[in-house]
Amino acid sequence: MFELIFLGTSASAPSIQRGLPAQVVKHNEHRFLVDCGEGTQRQILQSGIGFKKLNRLLITHGHLDHILGIGGLVSTFLRWEAIESMEIYGGEAALERIEDLLFKVVIRGVYPPFPIELKSVRKGAVVEEQNFSISAFPVKHRGQGCFGYCFEEQGKRPFLADKADALGIPPGPLRRDLVQGKAVTLPNGKRVSPDDILGEHQPGTKLVIVGDTGETKSLEKVCQNADALVIEGTYLYEEVELAREYAHLTVREAAELALKCGVKQLFITHVSRRYRDKDVEKEALSIFPNSVVVKDFDQFQIKND
Repeated sequence: MFELIFLGTSASAPSIQRGLPAQVVKHNEHRFLVDCGEGTQRQILQSGIGFKKLNRLLITHGHLDHILGIGGLVSTFLRWEAIESMEIYGGEAALERIEDLLFKVVIRGVYPPFPIELKSVRKGAVVEEQNFSISAFPVKHRGQGCFGYCFEEQGKRPFLADKADALGIPPGPLRRDLVQGKAVTLPNGKRVSPDDILGEHQPGTKLVIVGDTGETKSLEKVCQNADALVIEGTYLYEEVELAREYAHLTVREAAELALKCGVKQLFITHVSRRYRDKDVEKEALSIFPNSVVVKDFDQFQIKND
């Protein structure tokens, strides 16, 4: 299961109701900040999630509305020394801009009390943890080095307790070993393999986060059968030509992608302040009923039920 907390959901500039792009993904003790628009640290405080362990940042691209908040966040950490290290992942163009922001402005002439690592992203694995991984995929927006991120739990074979009971396998280490894929020998001498008590393989929870993008065709493979898709819906379809000009999506296109790819839940963010929320929701729901036009501080649990 992943937890998803939206901190900023506006496109390009903040509005009274919406801050600039930022969201937190949680998996057990792990926390990741995806994008960090201006004012994100205040949104973190207002959300109540706090700064603890929020030291891994995934940046979709280097446009200012997605990175300016990094300066304030790092400045706060410099004063509080609340973290042991910071890792910032992104394309090379984004990292160049972030490096200038941090080391020519925020940390200029100051030796930081913790290491700050700028980690260049390529297509493929970015983070590998014990039971989930994060991979990056290229996204077509304005400029080079734009990426989205796919959070995916490891799949598993469910333990079938009724079969274990029928075979006389006592609770405890023997069952644990079987779940871990090891064959065991019962006290009566009978040999039992994992296949005897495990069901068919089930995929883990899959969460796909797309930053800004001007098209959806290249995203179909990574979005296939996702439990949740977070993607921009900057414009209504009536202004599709304007969307093309600035390499953004319409709400209709985001919903059509979710429908085509068999996504379970669609979260539309990066909403232009030129529209009323109810009009954005109407366009999304007319195509994909499991759509949510998210607002700042919305929180969701993403499960593979």
